[in-house]
Amino acid sequence: MTEVLSAPVDERQERLTRISHWIGGESTLGESGRTGPVYNPATGRQTAEVDLASAEEVGRAVAVARAAFPAWRAMSISRRSELLFRVRQLLDTHREDVARHLTAEHGKVLSDALGEVARGLEVVEFACGVPTLLKGGFTEQASTGIDVYSIRQPLGVVAGITPFNFPAMVPIWMFAPALACGNTFVLKPSEKDPSASVYMAELLKEAGVPDGVFNVVHGDKVAVDAILEHPDIAAVSFVGSTPIARYVYETGTRHGKRVQALGGAKNHMIVLPDADIDMAADAAVSAAYGSAGERCMAISMVVAVGDAGDPLVEAIKERLPKIKVGDGLDPESEMGPLVTREHRDKVAGYIERGRAEGATVVADGRESAPDGDGFFLGVSLLDDVRPDMECYRDEIFGPVLGVTRVDTYDEALRLVNENPYGNGTAIFTRDGGVARQFQFDVEVGMVGINVPIPVPVAYYSFGGWKASLFGDTHIYGPEGINFYTRGKVVTSRWPDPATSKVDLGFPQTR
Repeated sequence: MTEVLSAPVDERQERLTRISHWIGGESTLGESGRTGPVYNPATGRQTAEVDLASAEEVGRAVAVARAAFPAWRAMSISRRSELLFRVRQLLDTHREDVARHLTAEHGKVLSDALGEVARGLEVVEFACGVPTLLKGGFTEQASTGIDVYSIRQPLGVVAGITPFNFPAMVPIWMFAPALACGNTFVLKPSEKDPSASVYMAELLKEAGVPDGVFNVVHGDKVAVDAILEHPDIAAVSFVGSTPIARYVYETGTRHGKRVQALGGAKNHMIVLPDADIDMAADAAVSAAYGSAGERCMAISMVVAVGDAGDPLVEAIKERLPKIKVGDGLDPESEMGPLVTREHRDKVAGYIERGRAEGATVVADGRESAPDGDGFFLGVSLLDDVRPDMECYRDEIFGPVLGVTRVDTYDEALRLVNENPYGNGTAIFTRDGGVARQFQFDVEVGMVGINVPIPVPVAYYSFGGWKASLFGDTHIYGPEGINFYTRGKVVTSRWPDPATSKVDLGFPQTR
């Protein structure tokens, strides 16, 4: 399955691979004349060029998906479920191959990449239960001689626009339920790390998914706009930054599409004085620095309440030198590089600006970054961060953890609720009553109680509130099934058997 990724771009760049589109069940070379670079973040060297689609090429993929839709939609639900079981089996068998694509292009350590694939597999497993998930309702004799029942039917061609930070998991979160429900799919992955999407397309074909049902077009804003404006795309799923999520939602809905657009985050973790400080420190470190902080569910702000502040900061500080930063393929590495040099430099800038605004730099990741040309930044910890600081307001999306100190639970709650984002939050406490009150009061979509990253299991749904979500439907789980289908209610009346001319073989009595 490596042929798609191994064709040389040209004679001048023989060592670069060319990453092409996947349309109609086969690798399709780009024709726009535009390409984008793909790097190995651990070395800083370019390893590939990815074709960037024109609007016409997006249209070709949509046309293929539209042509494949009638047969895929007509296929029995049990048969679609069977194919998804095969997809699940192949993804499981090749999970390390998928993970290595992620590490090579995103930079996350292999253990994080394997975890990403595992979370994607959970959603495939959920989607395999589509015969149950698409069950409708039935009311007999709603009126005399009249029955009423409801069914859910697929939308048609749907599309996914996915981010660089989870190049396997987020596409799976979208295409697994979409295909299960009988839709055909066009995926536009991030051009920064596109290989995993093509590799998964090959696995879907090997599983027996018919050609044209799943397609991949690489690209930038040109491809995004073509998807949002195409009249034959019924729905668009998006995960990315809040400004782009707003743009996707407004543009897609203006063109008559159903849109779920998941945006950015600024996740807080509240630590109360009664919390287990060691447990909270371990959680903060793993949640802030895992995958180099490039996660929409990463903890970026710890809110230390009362006497928790000093011991918590000290406990986090003690753990930081033990975090080995290095190449994601090194089994000893616990944190890899950031995805691009530009993003690394942008994240590093928050450290100096935080210091200038009055934050205490407890650990400066610029000083602990490995040598070399890789896009590395060590772990950073900023104490005494105030809500008016840039490092508090912005979604940094890197290995920079801030600590804000407050006196009371009410102050901590207010910080979370006043934040424009509402993706995820966590509270660490031994008090069950306080924890229950917190989950009642807090205005976010996902809440962890002594759990730092409360990503829901596959049979619930993932999504935030406020500026973390545009639209009203969360991704995967029951809400994902509803998003990729639409309801239909049928009211039926049949002739009275007593007046029927058909011989039923038994007395026709009322």
